[in-house]
Amino acid sequence: MLSPLARLILPALVAAAVTRAAEPIDFNRQILPILSDACFHCHGPDAATREAKLRLDQREGLFRTRDDITVVAPGHPEKSELFHRITSKEDDEVMPPRKVARRLKPAEIDLLKKWIAAGAPWGTHWAFSKPERPAPPRIHAPPAANRNPIDAFVLAKLAQEKLSPAPEAEPATLLRRVSLDLTGVPPTPAEVDAFLADKSPDAYGRAVDRLLASPRYGERWAWDWLDLARYADTSGFQGDPERTMWPWRDWVVNALNANMPYDQFTLEQLAGDLLPEATRDQKLASGFHRNNMFNGEGGRIAEETRVENVFDRVETTATVWMGLTFTCARCHDHKFDPIKQTDYFAFYDIFNQMSETGSASGGGGRSGAVAPVLDLSTPAEAEAVRKAQAGIEAVAKEIEVFELRKFPREEGKPVADSPAAQKLPGNLFATHARPAVNRRDLNGLLEALPHFRDTEPDPDYVKLLQRHIAAIRARDRASNNITKVMIMDELPKKRDTFVLTRGNYENKTDVKVLGAVPSMFRAHEAGAAAPSAEATRLNRLDLARWLISPENPLGARTAVNRAWQAFFGTGLVKTAEDFGVQSEAPSHRELLDWLATEFVASGWDVKKLHRLIVTSATYRQSSKASAALRERDPENRLLARGPRHRMPSWMIRDQALAAAGLLNETMGGPSVRPYQPAGIWEEATFGKKSYQQDHGDALYRRSLYVFWRRIVGPTSFFDAGARQVCTVKVARTNTPLHALVTLNDPAFVEAARVMAQRALTGAARTDSARLDAVFRTATSRLPTREEKTILTTRLALLRGQFAAAPEEAHQLAGAGEFERAEGVPVIEHAAWTSLCSLILNLDEVLSTE
Repeated sequence: MLSPLARLILPALVAAAVTRAAEPIDFNRQILPILSDACFHCHGPDAATREAKLRLDQREGLFRTRDDITVVAPGHPEKSELFHRITSKEDDEVMPPRKVARRLKPAEIDLLKKWIAAGAPWGTHWAFSKPERPAPPRIHAPPAANRNPIDAFVLAKLAQEKLSPAPEAEPATLLRRVSLDLTGVPPTPAEVDAFLADKSPDAYGRAVDRLLASPRYGERWAWDWLDLARYADTSGFQGDPERTMWPWRDWVVNALNANMPYDQFTLEQLAGDLLPEATRDQKLASGFHRNNMFNGEGGRIAEETRVENVFDRVETTATVWMGLTFTCARCHDHKFDPIKQTDYFAFYDIFNQMSETGSASGGGGRSGAVAPVLDLSTPAEAEAVRKAQAGIEAVAKEIEVFELRKFPREEGKPVADSPAAQKLPGNLFATHARPAVNRRDLNGLLEALPHFRDTEPDPDYVKLLQRHIAAIRARDRASNNITKVMIMDELPKKRDTFVLTRGNYENKTDVKVLGAVPSMFRAHEAGAAAPSAEATRLNRLDLARWLISPENPLGARTAVNRAWQAFFGTGLVKTAEDFGVQSEAPSHRELLDWLATEFVASGWDVKKLHRLIVTSATYRQSSKASAALRERDPENRLLARGPRHRMPSWMIRDQALAAAGLLNETMGGPSVRPYQPAGIWEEATFGKKSYQQDHGDALYRRSLYVFWRRIVGPTSFFDAGARQVCTVKVARTNTPLHALVTLNDPAFVEAARVMAQRALTGAARTDSARLDAVFRTATSRLPTREEKTILTTRLALLRGQFAAAPEEAHQLAGAGEFERAEGVPVIEHAAWTSLCSLILNLDEVLSTE
């Protein structure tokens, strides 16, 4: 049955659809995908695999006439060689050839015929043209269904599909949805009560503003950015050494909370170190491109590592700010998009100018830190290093006095000039050749110990050497504890960049390229392989400015599409990582361009964009839908209902901690190590790394702050990005393994146990009141009568089961490190713990409704 709102809107929408004139064939939406899929591999941008010297991705090739043969004759399918070939019955003529798997469907052939007959209108791929601001469609609908321009575009699409929108979601459901979407944690019962009690027309808007102003906002949205930035706390590969990049993570959170404009957010992360009079924070921001994996394994060739790091920066930049699959052009011209191999290496040249050598040494701090680094040491850390260095200097003075007698030589001469020192065997002479204060080679000093203890016994000298070794180790420990973050820099003298054959660092061609944006966006250099003059060579700051300029048609589009994906589960362009010719067409092309232009016009205001989306009637719809609608539009691409999808695993964990009242809202700082099964790190690192679990409040920090080992991520985060490469769209799967985490992981069991403990020690004194409290905490609503009956029955069953197994009850009632309240009956506590676990695992609780 239609809702009152639907009955009101539907007649007008259907009338608009019926009276709409038949739309002409859209080349970008209907024809280009067919040509790209079936033809471009052999007749596309890649010259190396191009057949018959024919390009069908360009106007000149598609409408070419040669030897009286016209590829496409506008208005005349019968005179068009393309139509003749795709309909031929001859094996040596038909296209695509019989040997390839891709076959044109009859409907596609018919569409190509109609397109040619209609005059074969041409157009470039939509994403490669600058977004033009469309006027929102005129829609006659009540304000509740048409709250802002987003709704006008969606309602117009629904009119074409003869569908009507869903009514608005229940207030409590809507508050829970927007709280999770904007802050990553659900509303408290008190916040729900306040919202329901506010009967003013702008109650929802005020709730949204409160959430946007919350410090939890930056923590929620930082997660998505960390996936893009491939952030982790280790370098990856077999050794997987630790690195200190958490200050950069905190910079992201602070920038998002401060609503730093997206264009400035881009500039500082790509080239903060190159900004005039760059501040410490701007240099720190440039750590975005130092989050990549780093292969420092023994035997690794430094230059190979350096080149692969540059590849990663090129491809991450292209994915995040252009939505293009640049990786394809590393080895050859792109098969489908107009991206040449020289375009790839022109981009490469921009990132090829930093001092990183590919060697794992030189970080000046923790073993995973690789120069250049930014020293962010605290006063206490700096003081610890100063004291440790003073200890070395003090013992070194004693050694120098002692060695004047032990290794006699002329006044003022070094130890190396002493005949006695010159007789020292092996590496001992080289060790003693340096002044004592500069002897940093521990291996040499350790070799000296047995020599002067056994071969040339000198107990007093051995004691001095032992003190020296201890002082050096203390200094190294202090130095390694200094917070140093890897950042970008620029060489004073430019490196030359040459195209590499198939991306092999050893196989340089003689094709030299200079930093530039892709040639398809350089209209004044049409056909140019790369800029030809040093004066036109771009650096990272130039590139960053171009990426957020009107000259880049993809910058704002990719950003607003990722925002839409975060709120609705799927972007307006489903292939958020690929806006190229092979991408899926936008479900609402005009809406995407309107949002992109609105985003730029707002000054790249991210919070304003998010507010615009979540205050739209489209977002506020109920997610309930009929079976017929779900069958017709299973992914909700038409937006005839509100968003509903399972939350990411990190958000599920944070929600469980919040529901239990455990969530530690401390912000920033070094990553923490909560519960994790024993042996995971040891197995992944051949016993070289051991997981040392934290205790106390650190166990309950937000998931954003959980330590992320690159080769084996946090075990409770299923369906999470691996953080090894840039991830734009994390897969959402559904397997029994997920339930094993949310039912059995110590963090979830403890959350259920503490949630039960609070229910049993709180104000509620009856089962009914306690059920209402825990259910409402998890779902933001009260249970229905039927739900309450089921839960009450289950509680009685659990009481009986635990009464028969008191040892199991004791074990469950004491799960986790949070202190168990005295006086709570164990059987009762265990039964309620199981019930709370059940509630936390309801589909409604694991999803945004």
